[in-house]
Amino acid sequence: MYKSINSIIFILLLTGFVSAQSTHKKLRQGDKDYKSGNYSLAEDNYRKAWVEKQSNKGGFNLGNSIYQQQDRYEEAIKQYESLANLSKDPALKSKALYNLGNAHYQQQEFDKSINAYKNALKLNMQDEDIRKNLMLAMQRLQQQQQQQKQQQQKNEQDKEEYEEEQQQDQQQPQDQQEPQDQQEPKRQEQEEVRDLSKEEAEQLLKIIEQEEQKVQEKLRKA
Repeated sequence: MYKSINSIIFILLLTGFVSAQSTHKKLRQGDKDYKSGNYSLAEDNYRKAWVEKQSNKGGFNLGNSIYQQQDRYEEAIKQYESLANLSKDPALKSKALYNLGNAHYQQQEFDKSINAYKNALKLNMQDEDIRKNLMLAMQRLQQQQQQQKQQQQKNEQDKEEYEEEQQQDQQQPQDQQEPQDQQEPKRQEQEEVRDLSKEEAEQLLKIIEQEEQKVQEKLRKA
């Protein structure tokens, strides 16, 4: 069964500075909204906190809030990729890569999902969820490739059948027309021969023989 993303709620320590207090307040509010399922409000608070202070942990939660909203996996992918490239914390980087794999999985980009899971597993070999999702993505990729191969074969077969039908459609009028053109002159020739008398026919043969002899004589002279 497909595993859901890791949802980690990070709480920043309060400091004496007003800006830090404001950032912390927004993150806490974002955590509350996230837990209650108000992902749009959570995103809004995480973004405001991100503007005030760009922390990897805050950015990770921002990515999670985007991921949870329908049809926004591309945005989540960009956020997780950015964190995975910038973060120096192996644990956080592994979680970002894991969720990156989940986002690609939702997009049915199973090859990219597998790559993200593998990189996450290198940083955390003990994570069972990563291993399970990696195996699932590999199975789905195999199914996807098989379906694509079958679809390609079907398309090629449909193309061949269509081309055969086109050839048959083009040949059919010709097959019907050519016998008519060939037969009509033959009937006329036969009628003409039947109309000739025996004497006329013999005369015609003599003329033909004479013409042939003339042609042969010209050839010999040449």
